[in-house]
Amino acid sequence: MNVATSLTAYDFDEIDRISREDLASIVIKIDEERIYPEDIMRAYGKAGAYSTHGGGIDGNVDLTDAILAMARASEECLSTGFCVWCQDTLAWYIASSDSDVLKAEVLPKVLKGDALGGTGMSNPMKAMGQIEPMRLKGVRVDGGYKVKGMLPWVSNLVEDGYFGSMFHVDVEGEDAPKRVMAIFHAAWDGIKLKLDHEFVAMGGTATCNVQCRDVFVPDAYVLGDPAGDFIQRIRPGFTLLQCGMAAGIVKNCIELIEQVEAPLGHVNKYLEVQASDLRAEYDALVTDVLEMAKTPYDLSDAFYLRVLKARLAGGELSMKAAHWAQLHMGARGYVTRGAAQRRLREAYFVGIVTPATKHLRMLIDQMETA
Repeated sequence: MNVATSLTAYDFDEIDRISREDLASIVIKIDEERIYPEDIMRAYGKAGAYSTHGGGIDGNVDLTDAILAMARASEECLSTGFCVWCQDTLAWYIASSDSDVLKAEVLPKVLKGDALGGTGMSNPMKAMGQIEPMRLKGVRVDGGYKVKGMLPWVSNLVEDGYFGSMFHVDVEGEDAPKRVMAIFHAAWDGIKLKLDHEFVAMGGTATCNVQCRDVFVPDAYVLGDPAGDFIQRIRPGFTLLQCGMAAGIVKNCIELIEQVEAPLGHVNKYLEVQASDLRAEYDALVTDVLEMAKTPYDLSDAFYLRVLKARLAGGELSMKAAHWAQLHMGARGYVTRGAAQRRLREAYFVGIVTPATKHLRMLIDQMETA
């Protein structure tokens, strides 16, 4: 089912205007007061920022525009860029599924920004990598599953929002539990949200701890049962989309360095990394990412390995660019509302958000030595 053709056309000029005027004017409030930019997120939806990959696995899907929209938001504010990724990923799950109910009833609202939400896959991804235990457990009941447990750190989540996650189901006669992936609606009975604002940055991302107490998940909302094949299907796009966050923050850090070339260039020239060095790495990364964005349903191991390496490079370049932006700007970037120190705090998020730098290196090593 292709729902993209009935949605608002992608309008990068409007996405740019929203970012430059509306988002830029509240970045400090988002950072200091941890305000979730809900109006901005809905406006991006009306501009078609989330609609470009709504065709599903049977469509001609290209993630280029989605990545560029996310990058533009991230140039101004990584909290907002991350929320855009969450929204895109929720749409990616549903569009990549075989559920006609989700595609007809939920996906159009997500693509247009009428319904907001994200991904509760941080814990499941770590559990699949044997980094931590699975937090959600399910049991089979008539028409679906009953799920309980506590899921930490689900972002871009409001009271009537949606999120995708995974739970374990014990199977009689099997040593290992079955993994099931599904879409949850935050308004369902048994779900309770608690905002988590303890991060040094990224506080304006509507990040919640989600308590599930015997939550009924109907079969129509199940994405993969068992989840293995579905994970294989969505993992390249899930990971590749995150590169939009990296591209945006790196571009802005380069611009911060360039802004102080006139007053500080006579001394900044002694720093070993210059804007031109970072721009060369940025251009190479963006070229690679946008080439892969044209074939996000390539399920080969070789393609996924390439995606993982690009995602790792994006995180490392984000931290590198923010580090050098701070040094180039010096004291003017180190003040309370200095852009450089904010970008430095935000950049580390690209390095630690799942899959984190160490997780990516583990996955790459496993694939290269298999």
